[in-house]
Order: sequence, then structure tokens, then C-alpha cells
Amino acid sequence: MMMSSNLLLLSSSRVGQTDYLSHAKTLIKEHLGDIKELVFIPFAGVTISYDQYTTMVQTALADLGVKITGIHQYDCPKEAIYNAQAIAVGGGNTFNLLHQLYLQDLIKPIQEKVAQGTPYIGWSAGSNIAGASIKTTNDMPIVEPASFNALGLVNFQLNPHYTDYNPPGHNGETREQRLAEFMVLNPTTPIVAIVEGSALKLTDNKLSLVVTEHINDIGYIFQGGRKQAINSQTCLAHLFS
Repeated sequence: MMMSSNLLLLSSSRVGQTDYLSHAKTLIKEHLGDIKELVFIPFAGVTISYDQYTTMVQTALADLGVKITGIHQYDCPKEAIYNAQAIAVGGGNTFNLLHQLYLQDLIKPIQEKVAQGTPYIGWSAGSNIAGASIKTTNDMPIVEPASFNALGLVNFQLNPHYTDYNPPGHNGETREQRLAEFMVLNPTTPIVAIVEGSALKLTDNKLSLVVTEHINDIGYIFQGGRKQAINSQTCLAHLFS
């Protein structure tokens, strides 16, 4: 994928007890600039209908003055992508999201639009699919997509909602241990882990970590068995090499 992409990849739709997308509204507004319409992809929603999900996003971003239309509301979803001024993809189940994108033949249209510079906004699962594959998602595989290969808008893996918290008495693997398993089998592939309240932003061929006022300025890169802390000042150009 050409690095002319214009991406805002949010870790989460909330931070702690904040209202839906409220912590990210400033970032979203800045990312969209003068754009007043976007196509929203609600396919990660499973226990909520696509109409309900779209309404939830419309309500959350109402004061931005942006017209938000669910892709399921168009007669031709592919045409909707090709005509989109901006694309937003919500969180939920990553496997169902990718399954639907393959089923509706939307992978290539999204890739082509983003390569042309059309703004892309994702949160949680919507950020996960921007990576090379969904092999580092946190979600349960409730459905089998045609492939684990994702949009490839960036050539590394993502892990939104990153935390290494392990509840007392819990004997399951931590997130860090799961990512360590991936690194054993994929030693050269970077994983960028973004904590809730942060995002990756790619504009003008420059990738950076951005954070809101709700959290500390930190993220992580996992690669080759190592974990490296990063912040908003860290140069991430090597991720494209």
C-alpha cells in the first residue's frame, strides 16, 4: 500500500467512563478537515444492528456537522466506497468485520480509496483491519473470514486496547504473552500496541502516536522477542522499511 494514506487508527471508542467517541472527537475533526460526509462501516457490530450502530455514531459525532451514512444503507456498497469523501470503520468483532468485507468484495475498493488519500478512521476492530492481518486481534473467531489478510493500509500488525493487566487469581495468558507467541512464529513482523485513549496517525507519509489528555503518552512496539516503549515523539519511520 502506498504511504499516501491518510489514517487515524484509534485504540478504542471510549477511555474509562467517557461517553462514546467523546475523547476522540477533536482528533476526528482534525482528521476530516473540511469534509462533511463520510461512509460508516458497522460490520463489526454483532449484538447490535447496523442501523443502531450507525445511529450511535451519528449521535456521538453530531456536533461535528458531518453527515454519516451506514454502508448497508446504500444499494451498491462498492460504489459508496468509491464515491466516499471519508471512510470510518467501527469496533466490535474483527472476524465478523473482515468476513463481511470479503463477502461484499470491499477490500480492494477501500484499499484503492485510501491509497488516493481518502481519510480513513478506525477504532478497535476498525483499526485492527488496517494492518497486514488480523492475527493480533483480541477477538474470538466467531466466524471464519475468507482470509486473515486484512486491508494492509500499513505493513505491520496492530493490537488495539493494549493492556498487560492480569487480574489476581487469573491463570490465563496476558496480552503480552499472546503477542510473544506471535513473535516466535513471525519474528520479523512488528506489532504496534496502542492503549485505550491513544491512536496512530498517518499523514504526509509520517506515522506518529497521538494521545488524548486521558492517558499517559505511551505505546509499544513488539518485534523479534522485544518490547519497546514509544511515545508521541518517537520516530516510527522504520516501520515502513
